[in-house]
Amino acid sequence: MIKLFVSDVDGVLTDGSMYYSNNGDEFKRFSTYDGVAFEILRNKGIKTAIITSENNKITSYRAAKMKIDFVFQDCQGLGKLSAVKKICLENKIDFNTVSYIGDDINCFELLEKVNYAACPSNATKKILEIPKILKLKTQGGSGVIREYVDFLENNNLIEK
Repeated sequence: MIKLFVSDVDGVLTDGSMYYSNNGDEFKRFSTYDGVAFEILRNKGIKTAIITSENNKITSYRAAKMKIDFVFQDCQGLGKLSAVKKICLENKIDFNTVSYIGDDINCFELLEKVNYAACPSNATKKILEIPKILKLKTQGGSGVIREYVDFLENNNLIEK
């Protein structure tokens, strides 16, 4: 059973696009379906985390709205794996009960190490080729977290 659900941001919670105004303000589009998916996880007592290579207020705002338990920004390379190991150690969560969804090469090491790995349909080729990865039908930013949570429920990996 999954005890910690971790997600990347750009390319998973968003479509990977970055929008800028004439004033240089950055915008990102998130799916409300994913917000509901995190609520479902929270209501089942599953801890949630967002781990991203970027560092911006938009992610902080979205994470706060979704009541994410752990937010790690500016995690490069093996930083994502280290961040998840830190969460597990500090919260006495068995690493074997971690699920991670990511889409690009900066997610590769963590996706290879967790028992429950998934990616959006539009993930990069290297990620899609990970042998054990669950390839979801939904693209990043379009409710892929909701599809994954429904899959986990239907396969008794989280309580129904």
